[in-house]
Amino acid sequence: MSPTSLGAQRVSEDLKKTPLYEAHVAAGARMVPFAGYSMPVQYKDGVLKEHLWTREHAGLFDVSHMGQARIRGENPAKSFEKVVSADYQGLKPGKQRYGVLLNADGGVIDDLMTARPDEDGLFVVVNGACKDNDYAIIARELAGEATVTRLEDRALLALQGPEAAAVLAAHVPESAQMVFMDAKAVTAFGVDAIVSRSGYTGEDGYEISVPADAAERVWNTLLADERVKPIGLGARDSLRLEAGLPLYGHDLDETVSPIEAGLNFAVGKSRREAGDYLGADRIARELAGDLTRVRVNLKVLEGAPAREGAEIADEAGAVIGKVTSGGFAPSLGYPIAIGFAPPAYAAIGTKLKVIVRGKAAAAEVVASPFVPNRYVRKL
Repeated sequence: MSPTSLGAQRVSEDLKKTPLYEAHVAAGARMVPFAGYSMPVQYKDGVLKEHLWTREHAGLFDVSHMGQARIRGENPAKSFEKVVSADYQGLKPGKQRYGVLLNADGGVIDDLMTARPDEDGLFVVVNGACKDNDYAIIARELAGEATVTRLEDRALLALQGPEAAAVLAAHVPESAQMVFMDAKAVTAFGVDAIVSRSGYTGEDGYEISVPADAAERVWNTLLADERVKPIGLGARDSLRLEAGLPLYGHDLDETVSPIEAGLNFAVGKSRREAGDYLGADRIARELAGDLTRVRVNLKVLEGAPAREGAEIADEAGAVIGKVTSGGFAPSLGYPIAIGFAPPAYAAIGTKLKVIVRGKAAAAEVVASPFVPNRYVRKL
């Protein structure tokens, strides 16, 4: 159902629309199906220019397809810890933490952000394609202890890039005093908003939750600043790949554990000690070194990009794994990829091969992230 040109095209009516759909169409976005929504993959400048603009200035993304919810109860953090790996009882007010929703085997059902922006329980944001399943699982597992209220009447915007802080401070003065993974409930743009200093590009920036009926006004207000341009899903994906960040449904799924994926930090110290969450036995074994595969970051040294599904081979040509995300890195000028291989092949500098269109091309294991992140951890 993807449109065939870059014009302001409308896709099938059975797709959901975010509150910013009309704004995207008016801006000439190429709209494509994504997570059940009609979403902008790129605007008139194209993915490459949008990617580089975000790295140099400030890019504005519509991520309203993602699921927002409140978890409330007598001790919502304690209840929530039944199904996630992170320590949320130790999460301080005004802070946010990355975690993963786990199945009984320690596989990742989804990755998510959870914050305490105020005294109204927990504020949770999950991936758009997973939200119905996620919230059904959470509600079932927390039944009798906590409630899950989906915030269907809110939109979510992401402002990312080195000039994002200066742009947002003009409208939300409190944002200038926030650091990476801070989250606050504020009055901004004349409405109640939840602002976190975070994102999924590797750049400094913010995610801004606002009422759906205010979304287009907030979007246009931010775009009125010459430092800001609208950015589509194409550049969002290449930015997160350069940042070495996993994408659910590609680098993460229900067979992959957070340890295999290199997300050890998502399993809190107190949780490791207590072992009181789904899949704890497997994760404990893997933390002790019992692993058959781990995530590797690859620099592709020749040929075309190795995309999802491409095989990874050792220097002798024996297949040892698969690429789960891959593409050209605009900031670096060469192809990169994320995949899984046995631990023996995961050391930085290991020479490997990727099989692209039946041909083997040289690759090398490199450190994560591919492009250094620019999170502001202190002022």
